[in-house]
Amino acid sequence: MFETIRIDVDERGVAGLLLNRPEKRNALSAQMIAELTQAAKQLGDDPAVRVVVLSAAGNVFCAGGDLRWMQEQMAADPQTRAVEARKLAEMLQALNTMPKPLIGRIQGNAFGGGVGMASVCDVVIADKDAQFGLTETRLGLIPATIGPYVIARMGEANARRVFMSGRIFGCFEAVDLGLVAHAVPARDLDERIEAEVAPYLSCAPGAVASAKALARQLGPRIDDEVIDSTIAALVACWEGEEAKEGIGAFFDKRKPAWASDI
Repeated sequence: MFETIRIDVDERGVAGLLLNRPEKRNALSAQMIAELTQAAKQLGDDPAVRVVVLSAAGNVFCAGGDLRWMQEQMAADPQTRAVEARKLAEMLQALNTMPKPLIGRIQGNAFGGGVGMASVCDVVIADKDAQFGLTETRLGLIPATIGPYVIARMGEANARRVFMSGRIFGCFEAVDLGLVAHAVPARDLDERIEAEVAPYLSCAPGAVASAKALARQLGPRIDDEVIDSTIAALVACWEGEEAKEGIGAFFDKRKPAWASDI
């Protein structure tokens, strides 16, 4: 049924949602975005599912946007870019509002859209050696469609420490920023995930869903108007000269014009 992700549900109702493009560092392709959107609805509607654990195959959680997808956006018109950006925004919102607890298990790197994926989880457990980064500004772009979820998770003050600089930060700083709940050795990841899962199995599923919806209602507003504004901001960036230079430099394996030699 799915090609870029995998779903497994155990006898307790604990669902594993696996990003399954390890050869591409689990980068978000158009197909993966579509399959994740479908998976969020499928798992959300399944009364047998109590908890969902989001994880990734291979050594990298998610490297961000797929390179082929980026190349296609370079050649696309603004309307097409807006359509593609909306698909990503709708996938994130589907996971963010899924009426099941979503626990993130992160190893390796989570860059760009990978940070967005972490931000829609209710709790994230990460390998203490994992690295994170909102690297869009290095390409002349902005973390637009993921922005509402990053801000909701970190808060504006914390987010501004990493939102614009494109710098890579470690797992313990991710804990400090509020993105990650616990940083543990890789060998302890599964045990710590199980400690997060277990309490939900003693809770009323309907009450858990209602409590999650209430938390989202009381948190920062992420509605159609906000999503539309992020899409417009991203499309505007794609139209700018900086994006052309930054993405062109990336594919040419050279420094963009603004990059310092220091």
